[in-house]
Amino acid sequence: MKKNIIVILAASLLLTGCGLHKDYVQNVVTPAEPFGTTQDILSAGNGTSMARLSWREFFTDPLLQQLIEQALASNTDINSARIAVEKSNAALDAAKKAYLPSVSFSPSGSLSSFDFGSVSKTYNLPLQINMDFDAFGSITNKKRAAEAVLLQAQVREEALRADLISVVAQQYYMLQLLDRQLEILLATDSLWSASLETEKTLWENGKVYSTAVNQMESSCLNVKTQIVDTRRNIRSVENSICSILANTPQHIERNHWGSSALPEQPEHSTGQRMFDTKFIQIGIPANMLELRPDIRLANYAMAEAFYNTQAARAAFYPSISLQGIMGWTNSAGGMEINPGKILLNAMASLTQPIYARGKIKANHKIAQLTEEDLQRKYVQTVIDAGNQVNEALADCQAAREKHGYYHQQVELLHQAYLGTHELMDNGKSSYLEVLTAQESLLKAQLSEAMNMYDGAQAVIALYIALGGATK
Repeated sequence: MKKNIIVILAASLLLTGCGLHKDYVQNVVTPAEPFGTTQDILSAGNGTSMARLSWREFFTDPLLQQLIEQALASNTDINSARIAVEKSNAALDAAKKAYLPSVSFSPSGSLSSFDFGSVSKTYNLPLQINMDFDAFGSITNKKRAAEAVLLQAQVREEALRADLISVVAQQYYMLQLLDRQLEILLATDSLWSASLETEKTLWENGKVYSTAVNQMESSCLNVKTQIVDTRRNIRSVENSICSILANTPQHIERNHWGSSALPEQPEHSTGQRMFDTKFIQIGIPANMLELRPDIRLANYAMAEAFYNTQAARAAFYPSISLQGIMGWTNSAGGMEINPGKILLNAMASLTQPIYARGKIKANHKIAQLTEEDLQRKYVQTVIDAGNQVNEALADCQAAREKHGYYHQQVELLHQAYLGTHELMDNGKSSYLEVLTAQESLLKAQLSEAMNMYDGAQAVIALYIALGGATK
């Protein structure tokens, strides 16, 4: 009868503990349309999303590719992320080996004498073997949790790679923008200096007042200060890139704006893919978020919490361990034998927690609450990801729409400047009208260049928001 009761109790424990071995399944309900419903997002022409392009396919400028490769190889943060992955891998390796027995060799010897009598010499040369039997999934769940930690470290490295690539690209395009603005300012300086000389000649001939010369010269000096500021900004961005590359300050080689970076259709001269509507179409929203590192990271964090909860539940069940000793000894209880003999000993033990001052129950509760908290954070991560894609796409659309307006504005102001200058040369227009036309044209040219950079930033942000640049 007693044997039957023991068998029934053991079977009940095993059946109850079977649920502790199940795998994690993500079943958190997330918003059906994380991108929103206000935009028309369709599949791209080739049936793939821009996020599935490798960063080498996305950024085609050879000099930019070289900078990115240098950053991925030498950046301090990315190397720290690699070390974190290696640490997690080592921890997982240790968790996997928890199934194996531990073997230890602990020789000992003693000398003893009673009332200054003869000395008794004993020695033990045991080889001890200890092994935990994973009946209720404690070791298994800890190993699976370690796997989830490793996956999180790998995804963190991917996310850092994507951010690093994005920063290097944005800084590179900022250099190109500053080069373009410097080019505009230098051309304007040359043009306005020629106009200033014309004004001085007219003043010397008594055809204009000295105030006209002063106003024109003031505008020329203002352009020169902008040139100085632009060159200083170029140096600052170059230093920033060098810091990312873990290099000392130096010149950064780059191509001319629009030469090969984010190319659009060949017949266009803007060199900006953000103005290509076919390229902006990003694929099916529900599938795209799966590529984002933060979404995968949040999912692996939930997996880790799930297995930690399972391990906390396993602490309520008995722990079973096996121990064996094999060795050489001359101690046979109350007597010594020489030479020694082989000693064999085997023992199995079961430990059932009864009262641990509430620690086991508290640990289980904490693990459950942690799991619930991470589930809520996962949903928020998906919502935030959808908002980022929505914002990036809106920025792309806005930059594309403004590009046409800026281009027309520059053409019109250029014509206005030429016409006004011709009228002034014929005495039919004042210097103030020419000055206004010059300044308006310069402002429009700089704004057009800045909008092109904003568009490039928006495309990069969209690429990263969709989970691009992780590979």
